[in-house]
Amino acid sequence: MSATPTTVLIVDDQALVRTGLRLILETEPDLEVVGEAADGYEAVAAVERFRPQIVLMDIRMPRLDGIQATKQICETSNSRVLILTTFDLDEFVFDGLRSGASGFLLKDTPADDLIEGIRIVAAGDGLLAPSITRTLIEHFQASGHRSAPTARHPGIDELTEREREVLLQMAAGRSNAEIGAALYVSETTVKTHVGRILTKLGVRDRVNAVVVAYETGLVSPGSNSV
Repeated sequence: MSATPTTVLIVDDQALVRTGLRLILETEPDLEVVGEAADGYEAVAAVERFRPQIVLMDIRMPRLDGIQATKQICETSNSRVLILTTFDLDEFVFDGLRSGASGFLLKDTPADDLIEGIRIVAAGDGLLAPSITRTLIEHFQASGHRSAPTARHPGIDELTEREREVLLQMAAGRSNAEIGAALYVSETTVKTHVGRILTKLGVRDRVNAVVVAYETGLVSPGSNSV
């Protein structure tokens, strides 16, 4: 574990929620809460001031919501955003990931899972468990995102056939171990492929790689049973 604590900014319009999150995080020696913000504008300003590694971001807030704040933060800093939402089918979750967030957790997530989630995102991975991926796929199917591809991403054309296979497995909500079993390769090999996919697509983590796969039409909402 790193001797330098991971710095965290807490963003929520409810003071009690911010206090509760702070109390949870401050029990961990490897995490340091460097600030709080009550809306999106305060969040953007706080990121510029404190340069936190992780931003715990609420979605529904006054003045500037968490989606727009996430977009601005991801465009102007190296901070990673972990969205906290009340509902697993929150209509804004996909938009949050699309704006550059590295994952999301439910607000009623157990404290240990929240702490582990922060560590996962701080380590450079995206927090998108298989069950959450499937939830997003269901949301995708039920929304306007099922229409024709909205963008063309040059990185998609650079993927090898094997990397496309791995990305399809990622989009189906499968873990590295599950992907390895499906493709008859080791988990280490899968991790290598995932790293190359992220580099070619120019995204921070597997969460946003899956978003690109859907937006470009590489994966269609009805094709998650690969």
